[in-house]
Amino acid sequence: MVKKKKSFEPQSISEVLGELIDQKNIKSGITKIRVEQAWKETMGNSVAQYTQQVTYRGTTLFVNLTSAALREELSYGKEKILLHLNETLGSNLISKLVLR
Repeated sequence: MVKKKKSFEPQSISEVLGELIDQKNIKSGITKIRVEQAWKETMGNSVAQYTQQVTYRGTTLFVNLTSAALREELSYGKEKILLHLNETLGSNLISKLVLR
């Protein structure tokens, strides 16, 4: 009896991980983590130390801040913050920013 060889095409790790993420339906969790990391990276340590909680739901990013003065200052630059966050993420995941 002759066994057929399985055809195997090598794939990059990113392709394999992408397929795994899609199959296991964990994409939303990974997106939430990426958004939280993008906030810290984009805003820097000075804002991150006043950030209490970052929550991503749908296309809205909710950020709880411990400083009312900082919240007011950041509210004037929401559009610019959204632009930088989406650039960091590499796609337009966030369409609205709510500062609390």
